Amino acid sequence: MARVFLIILDGFGIGAMPDANEYGDVGTNTLRSVAKSHLFAMPHMRRLGLFNIDGVKELPAVDNPAGYFARLGEASKGKDTIVGHWELAGLISPQPLPLYPHGFPEEVLDEFSAATGRGYLCNLPYSGTDVIRDYGCRHLAEGKLIVYTSADSVFQIAAHEKIVPLDELYRYCQIARRILVGEHGVGRVIARPFSGDDGNFYRTSGRHDYSLSPPGTTMLEIIIAAGLDVIGIGKIADIFGETQVTRSLTTKSNEEGEVATLATMREDFHGLCFTNLVDFDMLYGHRNDSDGFARALSAFDEKLPELLSLLRADDLLMITADHGCDPGYLETTDHSREYVPFVMYGHGLGGSDTNRCELGSGNLGTRETFADVAATVLSFLGLQNETRKIAGKSMI
Repeated sequence: MARVFLIILDGFGIGAMPDANEYGDVGTNTLRSVAKSHLFAMPHMRRLGLFNIDGVKELPAVDNPAGYFARLGEASKGKDTIVGHWELAGLISPQPLPLYPHGFPEEVLDEFSAATGRGYLCNLPYSGTDVIRDYGCRHLAEGKLIVYTSADSVFQIAAHEKIVPLDELYRYCQIARRILVGEHGVGRVIARPFSGDDGNFYRTSGRHDYSLSPPGTTMLEIIIAAGLDVIGIGKIADIFGETQVTRSLTTKSNEEGEVATLATMREDFHGLCFTNLVDFDMLYGHRNDSDGFARALSAFDEKLPELLSLLRADDLLMITADHGCDPGYLETTDHSREYVPFVMYGHGLGGSDTNRCELGSGNLGTRETFADVAATVLSFLGLQNETRKIAGKSMI
């Protein structure tokens, strides 16, 4: 039974794309920033070919890398999680999702307030930790919801768990999701619960994302329609919707995501295990924390030998990212418009026994779209004829 393990290192870019100037991201390079840290060590990814990828110069390339590798360019307009994941799944977005650098229009918030019965505070782009520091006390006193956005296409609702129980906050997010469609169809509505008191507010673990439904066919739908499994680990179900996974395993950290992936590798299933490891982006990239990002990458690399040891003869491991989030680019804490790495390893790749990969080299070059990942997944799972329904070209 063929199995694909696709792991997303959220925010791990490897250098600005040619159109980075359109996004204010000229000169960004997430890998370059984190590789400067004394905490950075990725010997196992290096052995698979990370530093053999086109344009990657942070460490010397290795002779005879063990894996196949490529530099992926993004064909979609945007640099956010939703658009990046959609493209990895075979769906290119020709238009960027809406952004609100000056806050949401009154008509949107008036409708939201009428539907929830609560007022709102803030309505500006804000850091998630700063917004509860600055508005937490007013929220406690007035009961109004803290509504804010960021440089991404998001509508975020922060509320103290003492004032708004989680189930109620989630209901408010569902209301916002129904309102935010069409012209104002933001990529995600995000529940941001917090607790604590003045001077010591902190975000709790009940975050939940309500994503815009993909506007076209994805590889996940194709795999499920073929009767195979799609196991989503981390926020995959949040990004694509519960109907595009056959099983969802929620996680609260990279470590939990890695543990869940290892456990899934020990199971018998046929299809795709799709993992998102979000700490790189959420905890370190957005906070300009290069050392934290480097430490997290090194911790992932330490897990690689165990991941590789659990691969079966008919398995394929893919490691890539959805966008950049350069912690060393101090002009902003936003995502960055970067190429992302792609590393692929499987016992049957390149072997005459399977003929799955007839390539003579491990270097798959610079690809025009993330969607080549989706086409490759479908091809490996024996669904080559279905690749016409999505964007991208198979790499095997």
